[in-house]
Amino acid sequence: MSQQTKRVLVTGATGFTGGALAKKLIERGDKVVALVRKSANVKPLEALGAELVYGDITDADAVQRAAQGTQIIYHIAAVYRTAGHPDSYYEEVNIQGVQHVIDAARKHGVGRTVHCSTIGVHGDIEEIPSNEESPFNPGDIYQRTKLAGEQLFAEAMANGLPGAIFRPGAIYGPGDLRLLKMFKQVKRGFFPLFGGGKNLYHLSYIDDLTDGIILCGEHPNAIGERFILCSNEYDTLKALTATIARQLQVKEPTLSLPVAPLMVAAKMCEALCKPFGIDPPLHTRRVEFFVKSRAFDNSKARRLLGYEPKIGTDEGVKRTIAWYEENDLL
Repeated sequence: MSQQTKRVLVTGATGFTGGALAKKLIERGDKVVALVRKSANVKPLEALGAELVYGDITDADAVQRAAQGTQIIYHIAAVYRTAGHPDSYYEEVNIQGVQHVIDAARKHGVGRTVHCSTIGVHGDIEEIPSNEESPFNPGDIYQRTKLAGEQLFAEAMANGLPGAIFRPGAIYGPGDLRLLKMFKQVKRGFFPLFGGGKNLYHLSYIDDLTDGIILCGEHPNAIGERFILCSNEYDTLKALTATIARQLQVKEPTLSLPVAPLMVAAKMCEALCKPFGIDPPLHTRRVEFFVKSRAFDNSKARRLLGYEPKIGTDEGVKRTIAWYEENDLL
């Protein structure tokens, strides 16, 4: 595979995954163009030497400007589950934004476009482990719009757009803040395992994930395909919290509580808060974290792309904790 310098567009480069991808690409010699909003913290990208194009994924003209002259587009930008956004905003970013990327790739003759989806499109899985062909079962507005964006991109590939789709597992590692709350609670000795922590949880360590993303952008076998990118192992939520506790040298969580009362409380919170545009203190999706299983098969990526995750859960958790401690986050 050629290691010649490429001009590459990364959307979402101020986020965790997009930022890690941009850093890896620049460090190996590629020229990275980053589409960034004016409100974003661009200092890390400036320090790396990325070329910044100011704009938003919802702005078709901005996406066109950023894509001009690039050989590969890595479309990572998305709106995740953040407070206060109406459903229409998820549609603008996670669906219409995908169309803007498709249009720009076609107009500028981009050689390869890679779209980031999510394993969340499978929702609460029935088949364990699930794979790329398993049924879709999105459970919230984020997952529904990510699925719609993925299907839009898949249709474009079917109509000649050279590209690939990847669905990452739960992304973690140095730089991640989404799982910080769980690490903090385990350290403080209070992480109740609602439902007993029997549900399965599948991680994607950031360095392994970015390796897989680059394979989607460069390997000839990736064109026209969808890949699940996750670690080679998965386990129960209880086992994951035990690993975190062991690396933190604290007692592992053992308190098991029934999940049904918590779900009732979450539904009541949402029903009361939504009419007033208030972010509920408790979401049903947070309760589902304790009951929905996530377990996937990455063998397609390993077989077709040579994808080989190197960091197991023990080592990944250890490195993540070290970063949290270095940054006084724990």
